[in-house]
Amino acid sequence: MMTAMMTANPDSLATGQVWVVDDDRSIRWVLEKALGRAGLGARLFSSASELLEALERSHPQVLVSDIRMPGTGGIELLHEVKRRAPTLPVIIMTAYSDLESAVSAFQGGAFEYLPKPFDIDKAIELIRRALDESNQVATIDDESQEEPEILGQAAAMHDVFRAIGRLSQSNATVLITGESGSGKEVVARALHRHSARAARPFIALNTAAIPRDLLESELFGHERGAFTGAQALRRGRFEQAEGGTLFLDEIGDMPSELQTRLLRVLSDGFYYRVGGQQPLKADARVIAATHQNLDEQVREGRFREDLFHRLNVIRLRLPPLRERREDIPLLARHFLARSAKELGVESKRLTDEALQFLGRLHLPGNVRQLENLCHWLTVLAPAQWIRVEDFPVELRQEQGLAAAPAMPEAPAAPRSAAPPPAADWRELLRQDVKRRLESGTSGIIDELTDDFERVVIGGALAHVRGRRIEAATRLGLGRNTITRKIRELRLEHSDD
Repeated sequence: MMTAMMTANPDSLATGQVWVVDDDRSIRWVLEKALGRAGLGARLFSSASELLEALERSHPQVLVSDIRMPGTGGIELLHEVKRRAPTLPVIIMTAYSDLESAVSAFQGGAFEYLPKPFDIDKAIELIRRALDESNQVATIDDESQEEPEILGQAAAMHDVFRAIGRLSQSNATVLITGESGSGKEVVARALHRHSARAARPFIALNTAAIPRDLLESELFGHERGAFTGAQALRRGRFEQAEGGTLFLDEIGDMPSELQTRLLRVLSDGFYYRVGGQQPLKADARVIAATHQNLDEQVREGRFREDLFHRLNVIRLRLPPLRERREDIPLLARHFLARSAKELGVESKRLTDEALQFLGRLHLPGNVRQLENLCHWLTVLAPAQWIRVEDFPVELRQEQGLAAAPAMPEAPAAPRSAAPPPAADWRELLRQDVKRRLESGTSGIIDELTDDFERVVIGGALAHVRGRRIEAATRLGLGRNTITRKIRELRLEHSDD
């Protein structure tokens, strides 16, 4: 029985060397011939033990391994190979296409999972991609790089940096404005961290996330027996933040009666717990934030003007991500590194094409959406180097790089032409449904409904910059309905 063989000298290969381990001789033979035709050197092994012995003397650029073999199996081999050569791309083959095998392979750090029987051309294409990955990893500059400041270094952020520095020894109330996801809480924490109050608590409260009837107790605390269910004294956020900083997010959503109580605290410096008779001294620096236009709310009588002036002592405007696109590479690298650290894996990297693609994306969720996207890529992108095709399909469709294959392409209209009549898309839909029916596709209505809702709801969220309530109003949906749809359609990156 053949144990190991080589088709080329491993030291003389110019196009990359692939090691294949499989106890099935026919699989080894097929892959050897296919790799030879593709100009790729191959070294073949019939067992994991033989491969591990060879690995002590040299390393391949790509390893292709069966999952079930006598003795040491593919998953066990994968773990050992990753211990010795963490960046080596490993492709796992198996005739047992079950969930457990796939999960085990990916958890072990496999580059890709290749079920048998496989199309040989697709297998070679996958191996070429793994070789590209191996070559790119080999060219990485190993010098350690200083992690960029999370807030970025674009010109649009300079005023924010200067303000944080100037406010480092101040107790002045600050109002931070900016679109949803632009990093308002990050700035608030930076203001606290660089202040004289840094050793004391930083307490955050999203006033839009607390039910109206509980917000007063949440903010100021309550005495025992103050209301039904108040079985013990509770310290509110003002009291918890004593000596430190209280961050009130989404202040524009605060009910009018709470606005009055907050104004009194900011004016007099004292407050009462709910049901309490003893005044308590407020010793917390207040930083408020909102994505809403408070000037407009004051003019419309929806926000108290006197409270606005109390909060608006110093205003910091955070620019949206579209005004600081030069920061996207720095932020993306930071978020990829952080996600990798959280998951206990090696940090992934973006190819130049992927970086350019990322810089062109419309990200209504701003920095938060970019962070979520980087976490998604860390979990689901198959290789160490992230390519454009690894991005979610809806983002590629947004850039016209992954038009839905089921929809025939309409001729491009001149720039000055009027929009096509509404009947055009319906005719395209009819053709698409007809094509799917003729091909025997099932589940058509669910798939098309999801596509339709994803386009409409996603478009509405982008138009109103991620504000769910406004998007729901424009679409004629209820708040609970749009929240459920956003979750079901995986549009969370457009969240407020």
